[in-house]
Amino acid sequence: MTHALEVYSEDQLIFFDDEKWLHPLFKLEQFLTEKRVNPAALTVKDKIIGKAAALMIVRLKIGTVNAGLISVPAIDAFKRFGVTFEFQTCVDRIDCATEALLIDEWDVEKAYLLLRRRAGFE
Repeated sequence: MTHALEVYSEDQLIFFDDEKWLHPLFKLEQFLTEKRVNPAALTVKDKIIGKAAALMIVRLKIGTVNAGLISVPAIDAFKRFGVTFEFQTCVDRIDCATEALLIDEWDVEKAYLLLRRRAGFE
């Protein structure tokens, strides 16, 4: 994996982004609204996935996830919402204010609105 976030349709790279934090997932959301692709058939490869990223991925209805580094709360989110995932390294938590902020949040839409505000979109 050469980018912070990569999205594949079968073996074809169809989207990538190298920004930090959750910005690549916000850009992926825009990409998915413009392109005619079935998100459930896609694989997202992300270098670091915490609970915030996991909830965004759930909201985007992505079918499969491959994480370089994943947090236990992100694993819990993927299991709760039935997302297929694999990872290389697991940590208890991502050292990020966003992870702490969403630690007890399970409402995907509430989490999304909070993340949009933190990203400066609202």
